[in-house]
Amino acid sequence: MTDSTEEKTIEKAERKYEYWLACVASVSRKKKRRLRTTYGSAKKIYNIIEERGEDFFPNPLIKDIKRLKQAKKGWDLDGKYEEARQREIWFVGEWERGFPARLAEIPDPPYALFVKGNLPDESCMSASIVGSRECTPYGELQTLKFAKTLAGCGVQIISGMAKGIDGHAHRGALQGNGKTFAVLGCGVDVCYPREHIGLYADILEHEGGILSEYPPGTTPEGWNFPQRNRLISGLGDFLLVMEAKEKSGSLITVDLALEQGKDIYALPGPVSSPLSKGCNRLIHQGAEILLGQKELCENLEIQGEKEGQTREPEEKILDKTENMVYSRFGFDPKSLEELAEQMGLSVQVILPKLIALELKGKIREISTHRYVKV
Repeated sequence: MTDSTEEKTIEKAERKYEYWLACVASVSRKKKRRLRTTYGSAKKIYNIIEERGEDFFPNPLIKDIKRLKQAKKGWDLDGKYEEARQREIWFVGEWERGFPARLAEIPDPPYALFVKGNLPDESCMSASIVGSRECTPYGELQTLKFAKTLAGCGVQIISGMAKGIDGHAHRGALQGNGKTFAVLGCGVDVCYPREHIGLYADILEHEGGILSEYPPGTTPEGWNFPQRNRLISGLGDFLLVMEAKEKSGSLITVDLALEQGKDIYALPGPVSSPLSKGCNRLIHQGAEILLGQKELCENLEIQGEKEGQTREPEEKILDKTENMVYSRFGFDPKSLEELAEQMGLSVQVILPKLIALELKGKIREISTHRYVKV
């Protein structure tokens, strides 16, 4: 056996105990830290449980030791760890060198992170993006644009892979040929929501990562997500809120980000839209306003595109009627019939102009004869 092989064997022998302790859900992360500080390693904790009676432990730890003893029953120490390795799931503890420095600095860091793929690069800027699951076409489009632009400038995109804004943040990053990282409220081997299985695969294929503090196999329970949000904000250098109701999970993330000392940016929207009320309120309270991708990059003092990044096409000139039709578009989608009625023109006149505007990249059709501004 070579020295390097022996080192790997020793590391595996130690890490299977660390994996066991990280997976014990019945003991909180704070208590795991206290146990580890007291006894030095997960292996020593495991062996002490095996060898000593409860009288050996200090009074405050007895309940935790009982829970650990219960968790140890039926646990295949070698088999569980090997199964994770076979499924390309790895983990890093807060006591290890590879643990994300951004998370180590937050008030309540995770005890360990389970990972498929990669962790964010510590040397690169990261942006956290959150927003409503029931986003509008306006929120969807702006999220794609901001994420794509930031990713094109080398900024890593962090979000939660939920429906709505989260999913579009990841997709925008991929469109910008950048890297994106999804923080889940379940195990990294559980794709939630299930319809994002393609996105899940694309994130990994493009050298991003799927991260969670919950052990593999953990189901997506509702109480996991507020806890998950502190990791989304913690992994970013700043937070973008794209759409949010006045009372929403996104605003919980804002509170966590402020506690972590992060800058907040919010996307303004129409006062009539419930999904913009939270963002407009944040701006009123002092959050930075998102006026455009160029302005954000200037504010962050980042510029340029990554090598190979495609530029936006040059501005297409509109004719008089096209310009009249385009001017009718605001934040909300417009139907063919609605535009015809507003402009006093026939559907036969309006429809070719809508097709021309779509070909010029000014609008897009979101359902049959229903369009939104790009």
